[in-house]
Amino acid sequence: MAKKKSKAAAKAAKDASEAGKPPAGADPAAKADKMSAKQHDKELRRLHGELVAMQEWVKKSGAKVCVVFEGRDTAGKGGTIKRIVDKVSPRVFRVVALPAPTEREKSQMYIQRYLPHFPAAGEVIIFDRSWYNRAGVERVMGFCTPEQTTKFLEQVPAVEKAMVDSGIILIKYWLEVGPDEQTRRLEGRINDPRKIWKLSDMDLLSYSRWFDYSRARDDMLRETDTSWAPWFVAHTDDKKRGRLNIISHLLSHIPYEPLEHRDIELPERRADHDYVEPDLPLRYVPDKF
Repeated sequence: MAKKKSKAAAKAAKDASEAGKPPAGADPAAKADKMSAKQHDKELRRLHGELVAMQEWVKKSGAKVCVVFEGRDTAGKGGTIKRIVDKVSPRVFRVVALPAPTEREKSQMYIQRYLPHFPAAGEVIIFDRSWYNRAGVERVMGFCTPEQTTKFLEQVPAVEKAMVDSGIILIKYWLEVGPDEQTRRLEGRINDPRKIWKLSDMDLLSYSRWFDYSRARDDMLRETDTSWAPWFVAHTDDKKRGRLNIISHLLSHIPYEPLEHRDIELPERRADHDYVEPDLPLRYVPDKF
């Protein structure tokens, strides 16, 4: 009887995995009440202060940080990246979201067009999708051959080992969202004029291939999760909790030090020396609000 139960449990876990649902106990946040905006904003404010401290450490130490964001459509990659870079300097934190490759780039070594964007000393580079397009969208949509995907999965661990050996701190995230929540978010994009730009023909086609993406994800994680460049999976059905969890996790992997508080006083303004506002024919923005 126990054996039958074990087989039934294994089958249920497999079915849940193929449906894009986390196994039991894997994502307790998804079962809890969703975080309120007030809770989210309070915690995000604290994490923003930590990201600034991390930024100052990166600048001072000359660290090279590369963060890769992959995941299902609508899983919250863009929103999470937006919160990470919201209060930091664009001279230190840079987001890379490459368009489709040109004909010339298609003839290059696959990862070649990503190399110029790797971080130099004092930089944090965030890839909003990355070289893993070959293991995901290109594979599922038929933009590359099965042989090309296989070759990529064989080669990329060595490339990432070279990155890490060169001193790059490489952190890879896979954001996972359930099928029902993905449907809700895509319908929200359809009906919201502020979000319609996020919805492409590719998104609609991808939506119909949920299980193809599941298989591609499984192969990618299996072949490219290494000791030097592991994957970290975040369940983001609750976007607010997901963002905070990822930012907190990112900070935990960077050996920065807290900023020392400085007592700063504004200096007195110098005298005007008889300055008078000129009567210029300026064009002002209308006060409509």
